[in-house]
Amino acid sequence: MPGTPDWNLLPFFVAVVENGSISAAARKLGAPKSSVSRSVTALEQALGVQLFHRTARDVQLTTAGIAFYEQARPVLAAFRQLTGSLPEQEPEPSGTLRITAPRDMALTFLVATFAQFLIRYPGVNLDVRPSNQVADLAGEGFDAALRLAPRLKDSSLVARRLGAVDLGIFAAPNYVAQFGAPRSLADCAKHRWVSFSDMRRLPKELQRPPSPRVSTDDLLLAHGMVRMAAGLAVLPGYLAHEDVLAGRLVRLVPSWKQTVGTLFFVYPPAQHVPRKVTALRDYLVDVIAQRPLALAEG
Repeated sequence: MPGTPDWNLLPFFVAVVENGSISAAARKLGAPKSSVSRSVTALEQALGVQLFHRTARDVQLTTAGIAFYEQARPVLAAFRQLTGSLPEQEPEPSGTLRITAPRDMALTFLVATFAQFLIRYPGVNLDVRPSNQVADLAGEGFDAALRLAPRLKDSSLVARRLGAVDLGIFAAPNYVAQFGAPRSLADCAKHRWVSFSDMRRLPKELQRPPSPRVSTDDLLLAHGMVRMAAGLAVLPGYLAHEDVLAGRLVRLVPSWKQTVGTLFFVYPPAQHVPRKVTALRDYLVDVIAQRPLALAEG
């Protein structure tokens, strides 16, 4: 009695028809001849009809085989077109990648990084949501996240370590020219400061600057004020990196730095991780390998 055909057998049948023999079909598919033959036989048994007349040298379609082929060929072609149009089946990464990242990092270091990524992968669009809140990736529809933390709490996610993030002491060259450069943490207490609100984990010499010219809870504002020579500040290395290269900031007391956490690229586990996700993951690994987030030893 005929059963429900396994439609995975259909490509074998079509290949035999279009290549003229089981041997030629096997070569075309890169499959063993025996597998092709068994697949065609299984399809015939499921349909309850004979599709081929077999001889020692070749195969010929039966009347039923001709009718089935005429209907099967457009179905198979449509299926291939459908699956080939899915973003994850395309040769290059494509589709919209929705990602969340720490706000200060998203608005600074990641701007150029993401822009260069889009140039490399023109088929990908980014939906970036800067936030310091830990998002529920699956529940909120994110493909991935960048998280800065001493350690990850959500062990259900796949995580790739990108690098440690360090703090250092920075000032504008104009400030140093006017007030001099501190040579130690103790000397820093004698200087004017742009004080960021959360300094409790810093060494005691830096926790309560005696003369904060500016106090703020916004890291980007602190960064801007330091560039305008308002005082010294403790800043993440990734935030000060381009300014140091351009001569807008100088690093002070280079013997001191403090690691505040590790940057991780995380994404939900899946049997087939989208290519757009692995492309961004690998791109970030390469970028940070060339421009480490950690500060050099003084």
